[in-house]
Amino acid sequence: MSISTADFSFVAEMVRQRSAIDLQPGKEYLVEARLTPVARISGAASLGALIGLLRRGDVKLCDAVVDALTTNETLWFRDAVPFQAFARYLLPEVAERSPDRRLVIWSAACSSGQEAYSLAMLLLEWLPANPGYEARIIGTDISHQMVERARAGLYSQLEVDRGAEPYLHRHFQPMGRDWLLHKQVRDLATFRWGNLALPPVDVPLCDIIFLRNVLIYFDAPTKRRVIENARSVLRPGGYLVLGGAESVPNLGPAWRRRDLDRAVVFQNTGGTP
Repeated sequence: MSISTADFSFVAEMVRQRSAIDLQPGKEYLVEARLTPVARISGAASLGALIGLLRRGDVKLCDAVVDALTTNETLWFRDAVPFQAFARYLLPEVAERSPDRRLVIWSAACSSGQEAYSLAMLLLEWLPANPGYEARIIGTDISHQMVERARAGLYSQLEVDRGAEPYLHRHFQPMGRDWLLHKQVRDLATFRWGNLALPPVDVPLCDIIFLRNVLIYFDAPTKRRVIENARSVLRPGGYLVLGGAESVPNLGPAWRRRDLDRAVVFQNTGGTP
C-alpha cells in the first residue's frame, strides 16, 4: 500500500495535533509501513480508504493510528548510565531533602513499562536500607495500548532477554511462555495515558522525572513546551533526566546542568524560566 502526498499531509497534521509528534516529508515510508496493518485490521481496502475513515472522525481509528505511529522502542535499564546516576546520586539527594519522606518519580513516555519497572527494582534495593521512606513511580504514555501493557507487567521471553536477565529470578515469575513481574514491583508503579505536549494531568509533584529518548520526535517549540510542562510538576531542586543523544533548546536559568557519570541531568533551580 502507498500513500498520496495529500493523505500523508493529513495524517502528519492529525498526529501532530493529537500527540505533537513531528512527521516531516520523507517519512512516508514509515507511515505506509505502520498503517498498512491498521488498514487490514479495520477492513479498509487501501491506505486511501483508511484515511477516508480518519477524515470522517472515527475516534477509535484515530487512536489506533497514533498508537501505530508512536515509536515504542524500549528495554530494561536502557543505556545503563542514567540508572546508575539515579541509584548513586539522584535518589539519595532527593531523599535527604524530602520534607515528608515520600518520593515520586515520573517515567514520562514510559512505553510498555520497562523504564518504570527498572526504577522500581532499584527502589526495592534502596528502600530496605532506608527505613521510613515511601516511594512510587508514575508512568505515562501517549499510546493507550502501551499503557495497558505496562499495567499488566507481563513480558515475553524476548523482552526480558533485553536487559532483565540479572533480575529475572528475583523479580519475575513464569507465566506460561511469558514472565510476570512480582506484585511488589508492580505495586510501586501506576500507569496512565498522557500527552507530554499538554499540561500534566493527575501527575503529582515529582522529585525526579525521566524524560528520555522522546524529545527527538518534537520540533523545537514543542520541546520547550514539553520541558516546561515537566518542570511544572517538578519540585525545586528536583531532577530531569534526558536521553544522552538528545539535543535540547537553551533551558535558561530555571535549570542547572549536572554531569553525573555521563548522565544528562538537569536540576530545577526554582528560578524564572
